[in-house]
Amino acid sequence: MKIMVAVKRVVDYAVKIRVKPDKTGVETTNVKMSMNPFCEIALEEALRIRESGLAKEVVAVSVGPAQCTDTLRTALAMGADRAVHVEAGMAHVQPLSVAKILRALVQAEQPGLLILGKQAIDDDCNQTGQMVAGLLQWPQGTFASKVVLDKEKQKATVEREVDGGIETICLDLPAVITTDLRLNQPRYATLPNIMKAKSKVIKKVTPEELNVELRPDIEIIQVAEPPKRKAGVILPSVDELIDKLKNEARVL
Repeated sequence: MKIMVAVKRVVDYAVKIRVKPDKTGVETTNVKMSMNPFCEIALEEALRIRESGLAKEVVAVSVGPAQCTDTLRTALAMGADRAVHVEAGMAHVQPLSVAKILRALVQAEQPGLLILGKQAIDDDCNQTGQMVAGLLQWPQGTFASKVVLDKEKQKATVEREVDGGIETICLDLPAVITTDLRLNQPRYATLPNIMKAKSKVIKKVTPEELNVELRPDIEIIQVAEPPKRKAGVILPSVDELIDKLKNEARVL
């Protein structure tokens, strides 16, 4: 079985986000970029499935500008067998367009499993996995905290955390799975593998070659920072605290 994993290049999670002066988005110039943490978890799960003998190949795919090749080389260094870069330029590619691109790649590669992070930390959309499952008409298991494959029965059992506890669902393969934080702990790429990944060939395709039109379905009107919180105060007594909670905060 072949597993396809979608990975996204985002602003590194440790970087303090700054909004552009014209409020059209966040500043990415001279900002450290890395693989989306949820995508790292998706890739790690695919590698573990391959190492268990339930899959033969892991293919990493990414949609975006030329710099996405750095993210794909990280995926190759972690252990992915091949990488595919869909060259979308600097355009902001929205979830539905990404889902259509992934559908086209799935139809070309014919994987038995498509794994994605549940969301990207830059836009927090949490839409692509569900959309591509709908376009492919494949079963989907979202927010997976545990994945167990049965190769003989061609089924995947997915545990997912819900408000009431743990929900367990069984999916017929092929299927789409999106990963949650508690699924695994991604490995670090070793230096020898990082050096090997630099010489590996990354296949490049364009949305036009996949018959996908990149058109925005949503218009971003403005991006703004959240309002700054007021400084806290230390009160001398419990009575004064209760008074402020009742009369100022009005939460009691």
